[in-house]
Amino acid sequence: MTTHRPPVLEVHETVEQTDAKAAEWLAEAIRESVSARDCCAMAVSGGRSPWPMFAMLSDQQDIPWAKIHLFQVDERIAPDGSDDRNYTHLKANLLAQRPELSVHTFPMPVNDSDLEAACDRYSDLMTTSCGSPRVLDIVHLGLGPDGHTASLVPGDDVLKVTDRDVALTGGLYQDRRRMTLTYPCINRAQRIMWQVVGAGKATALGKMMAGDHSVPGAGIATEQAVVFADSAAANG
Repeated sequence: MTTHRPPVLEVHETVEQTDAKAAEWLAEAIRESVSARDCCAMAVSGGRSPWPMFAMLSDQQDIPWAKIHLFQVDERIAPDGSDDRNYTHLKANLLAQRPELSVHTFPMPVNDSDLEAACDRYSDLMTTSCGSPRVLDIVHLGLGPDGHTASLVPGDDVLKVTDRDVALTGGLYQDRRRMTLTYPCINRAQRIMWQVVGAGKATALGKMMAGDHSVPGAGIATEQAVVFADSAAANG
């Protein structure tokens, strides 16, 4: 029987300290990826938690911004500019401060008329930066109170997808259908970082760390992962 090995867990007292340490780690991981292959293919998540961290990251002067190829981990099927779109907030909290990053930023094509074909096109687009099979340098994840990560949501058929790197949720989640990277794509990444803050995430984080697959987050690879959590999330 294989013993579960949880990801590395870094706990910081406050949300602000957690964000700062996550931004520091991410900046160094970007620099190392660019040093290794002259590019950093990175996918980032939505939700509110990353916004302050992205703002902190944008202040860093010694990041090779022009070498980053930025993808989305997931996106809601919503119109351009909608407050529901992760990309709307990514632009406001990172791209507006670092316009040089926009040249190689690739939003998920959630407004296409054929969304299944759009998933395949996004996978093909990733190949140019990630090779084949697609290996992202860094994947940034969050964790919901219900244990979802990316748009890998409890009970949805997207959890079972193993033959595609980008897929659609089968139904609505919080009133929106989603496009998301799948388990295989995320788990091939060189590095995975989690950002988990707030007491509302404590139960889900505990289950994830224990390898409890009742929460989708537990399906993410742990060997190359680090979790940045505040004390409220880590200690309940």
